[in-house]
Amino acid sequence: MAVCQEMVSIPKKKQGKVREIEFFSESALQSILEQPNGSKKTDVRNLVFMILMYDTGARVQELLDLCVGDIHMGRDSHYVILTGKGKKTRIVPIMKKTYEHLESYLIKFHPKPTTSDPLFYVERKGNRESMSEDNVEKFVKRYGKLAREKNPDVPEHLYPHMWRHSRSMHLYRNGMPLPLVAEWLGHSNIETTIQYYANADISMKREAIEKATSE
Repeated sequence: MAVCQEMVSIPKKKQGKVREIEFFSESALQSILEQPNGSKKTDVRNLVFMILMYDTGARVQELLDLCVGDIHMGRDSHYVILTGKGKKTRIVPIMKKTYEHLESYLIKFHPKPTTSDPLFYVERKGNRESMSEDNVEKFVKRYGKLAREKNPDVPEHLYPHMWRHSRSMHLYRNGMPLPLVAEWLGHSNIETTIQYYANADISMKREAIEKATSE
């Protein structure tokens, strides 16, 4: 009895609230990708960066670390090799449209490439330098602001990591099992993936039901 009383007196651990992931709709994605001006070289680079960021679901730094040699574009197999946390690599297939954008990008930005050349770069005083996360955040924010003027579905506060969340949520909602989503994202803890994405999907379903019921 004494042991039981001691156990009962131990305070229960509070369950931490799961922070819901933020993502945008496919309609919002289309509006954002329509904003870069194709006549500007930097806009061409930024567009390809965003397309690849969405298609691969990669972290921003994973894309910034990409070299030309990490892109594989065979006749029937198109994929990139990403290096994530803990130097772990994973192979991620890319869609045909993404492959076509990358092919045009390589011709324009890497006419005489070597495998170690950074895929995405900035030019300062005639010198090539690696692009920074701040650079990505700035053009993502700019395109998001322009897109929101035409499409209210575009989130007010757009940031690069939202591409990763959005792509994985779209895949999940289109039938990809969560364990495969976790592997595709390079998550080491599958439970975290299940917790975030399952809760987000339930929340969306609840909002849809409430909206349909109130009408």
